[in-house]
Amino acid sequence: MNPDFLKRKKDILSKQDKSSKQGYDEKIKDLCEKINQKQNYYTTSSCSGRVVVVKDISKSPGVFLFASHDLIDFENLKKELEGIKDNGIFKQEPCILHVACREFKDAEKLLKKAQLGGWKRSGIISSKDKFICELLSTEKLEFPIADKGKLLVDDDFLKVVVEKSNENLEKSWEKIGRLKSLL
Repeated sequence: MNPDFLKRKKDILSKQDKSSKQGYDEKIKDLCEKINQKQNYYTTSSCSGRVVVVKDISKSPGVFLFASHDLIDFENLKKELEGIKDNGIFKQEPCILHVACREFKDAEKLLKKAQLGGWKRSGIISSKDKFICELLSTEKLEFPIADKGKLLVDDDFLKVVVEKSNENLEKSWEKIGRLKSLL
């Protein structure tokens, strides 16, 4: 039995959220709350999936030029891209969730349920008496979209990217719902 688990859970869940959103994404909030109500689990980070365009400065961490946790549309994305003055990277990222688990057997149970729910790229991270399930979906797009302020894609390609990104986000959200129902 892990005696420090409940203390860590209480400490983590009582801290102010330091993310840029200052809270859960709306589409993953119910799942996180359901997990956090369980005695042997608590969430440490989450994202329901998103579309971002980041500034690419010599491969260093980027600055967000555009970010959305909702479906995107061609006109708004195109408008945002027209303002890029540097190099830009387009990313559509899947849902991700980190869950601290009291015991290894708890992590195994959660991992099996997540895999049944379609979270294919998931695993258990452990060190001494800490067990974290990293649950990650697979729907992802990433490519350079601007070079020195010049868009590298035409409108037809961008329309396909918008459609595929929205399909991927909806698949991620379906997986969030499936996992919630499996818990």
